[in-house]
Amino acid sequence: MSSVAEVLAEEFEVLESIYPTELTKLSEREIRIDVEPDDPVDGVDELAIALGVEYTDEYPDAVPKFSIELERGELEESEIDQLLGELEKVGEENLGMAMTFTLVSHLRERLSSLMREKEERIRKEEAEKERRTLEVRSAEEAKTRGTPVTVESFKAWKIKFDKEMTTKRSREEDERLKGLSPKEREEYKRSLIRLSGRQLFERDRNLGTLDEGLNEEDAVSVDISQYDRTAVEEEDNDEDHVTFSDSD
Repeated sequence: MSSVAEVLAEEFEVLESIYPTELTKLSEREIRIDVEPDDPVDGVDELAIALGVEYTDEYPDAVPKFSIELERGELEESEIDQLLGELEKVGEENLGMAMTFTLVSHLRERLSSLMREKEERIRKEEAEKERRTLEVRSAEEAKTRGTPVTVESFKAWKIKFDKEMTTKRSREEDERLKGLSPKEREEYKRSLIRLSGRQLFERDRNLGTLDEGLNEEDAVSVDISQYDRTAVEEEDNDEDHVTFSDSD
């Protein structure tokens, strides 16, 4: 039966041929191997760790002691703990045989997976950032454009506007009546009934814009001077008319 020293000597020889620059022999039972992803991902920061392996007297029938040191890139403490737990599991699956190469290969694959996961997180963060930017831009454009006017929204606005104007006129009328005596107030109310359309317009010029439904083509313009001219012409005709008497 081979001793631990013989097993490790044979395994170290193989490891040194596979990792000529990555492996550092710290003692007869302890080594350090620099580990990088087997499939690096472009656009993501480099990632590299140093795996420390300390072999026990029971090796390879017992799992070695592991340590991980971050050399380049970023790893959360939880991710390092997860990698150590995975190494324990892989070691237990390979008890009774040289397992260091298998352990390093597993780490290289997992580092690649971590880089791909980071790439996906970055992609999602950028997509979310772009979505928020578009939302802000759309909101700003909506403010600039204003609210589109539809038939329904215009009708609703017209009803609200007419109601506000009616309320405003009512308040103005109340204020006007407050300054009158009771007799003057009654006279004023009766005068409103007798006022012509032109007089109402002169009294309150706002009446000309209250009803937007009025059609200007239906309005009739009256020139008062025409009535004065007709009266003059009728008087002239009376003067030119000659009346003959039977006595002549």
